[in-house]
Amino acid sequence: MITVPFTKTYDGRRVLDMPAFEFENGRIYAVVGSNGSGKSTMAGILAGVQAADGGAKAADHSLSCGYMPQRSFAFRMPLKKNLLLNGGDDKRAEELINRLGLTALKYKNAHSLSGGETQRMALARLLMRDYDTLILDEPTASMDLESTLMAEKLIDEYRLRANCAVILITHSLSQCSRLADEVLFFHSGRLAEWGEKSKLFAAPKSAELKRYLEFCNNRG
Repeated sequence: MITVPFTKTYDGRRVLDMPAFEFENGRIYAVVGSNGSGKSTMAGILAGVQAADGGAKAADHSLSCGYMPQRSFAFRMPLKKNLLLNGGDDKRAEELINRLGLTALKYKNAHSLSGGETQRMALARLLMRDYDTLILDEPTASMDLESTLMAEKLIDEYRLRANCAVILITHSLSQCSRLADEVLFFHSGRLAEWGEKSKLFAAPKSAELKRYLEFCNNRG
């Protein structure tokens, strides 16, 4: 996915100023930064569910894009039927259900699932199809450690099989370390620093990223 420069303004205040950027196929890009730094706004615009200022399109939407928003949703039907709404076949649905530990819940009304269960179901539903770009906004935030590791393994396998670009918004530096090839750091609505994971974390250039890393590391 190759993006053009775009901005987003709310009530006269610019909340995002995004430069042109190329997300290469087969790579995972972790997007980090404090709350309100523009991460989710960027994700929504790239996914085409929000418009940039002036109604501009940020990317070529002839390419397929799968999007998992921060708040996962469930349709009022059994969990397995939720997955099949996104296409794919029964075999793929069963595999994803099993891989994400949802076997005992597959006939349960998805609207009655817990937060973590809903996230696992929503991720499985998204992965029923192959996309050119996959945008995941904190996809494991409500999951426990075991479920998070299962989900991360599936995401990694998916990007290799589909050869797609994955844009992963996360607050977890551990998740960045496990999954990401590159990291994009947002601060106050702008892309402040980016690069390969190991280099960026080992030698941050901006004072903002240094403070962010220190804060995250001190939280444990």
